[in-house]
Amino acid sequence: MAVKKNNTKKGYQLYIKQIEALSKVANLIISGMYLEELLRLIVSVTAEIMNSKISSLMLLDPERKELVIRATQSVSEEYNKKPNMKLGNGIAGKVALENKPICVLDIKEDLRYLNRDIAKKEGLCSLASVPLAVKGRVIGVLNCYTSKRHQFTKHELDLLAALANQAAIAIENAELDLRARSAEEALTTRKLVERAKDILSQEAHILPSEAYRLIQKQSMDSRKSMREVAEAIIMAQEIKSKGSK
Repeated sequence: MAVKKNNTKKGYQLYIKQIEALSKVANLIISGMYLEELLRLIVSVTAEIMNSKISSLMLLDPERKELVIRATQSVSEEYNKKPNMKLGNGIAGKVALENKPICVLDIKEDLRYLNRDIAKKEGLCSLASVPLAVKGRVIGVLNCYTSKRHQFTKHELDLLAALANQAAIAIENAELDLRARSAEEALTTRKLVERAKDILSQEAHILPSEAYRLIQKQSMDSRKSMREVAEAIIMAQEIKSKGSK
């Protein structure tokens, strides 16, 4: 009877832990966290809840059609430096291409797995690989490795898929936010360079096109961005204006 109670308690604690993990990943959707930090947190939560030796997250480079390892909690330098994987190649490549999860009982014996030498060296055995997809569009793959043979249950795969779904939305939001910030920064830089160009044109009595080329040259010679050069020109003009009053 005591054994049954203990099993019930352990099952309840595991259930609570899984709910907390899903909640944590779901909260990432509105966190506003930077992408790299977000990816690291996703693999840490996944490794903890799935009790995996290595958890890794690969994002798809749509132009090259390659999967790139972007985050892992592994300390293995060799694993972390694995080459990019072509879409359709290997286990993860197949998962991304077909948008379907794949489980392997022992990757050291599966010819589809392309890095069996690393798997042997790092003591990796079973693998569950699930797609990261937003509205049916695959953006990457989430991988979980164990150190011993493990038959992933339906419950475990459902949990991993739920984590992957939440993670995919969070990643998509972070990338959209990053693109928005980049566009805003580019617009600000363009406005600053335009203002600096006008100042330089008036001060040196040269054409605006010549002033722009001077800013470009100064940027290359000083190894500073055009924004930094433009800000320096604007600041110098403001100091000069204040001094003349």
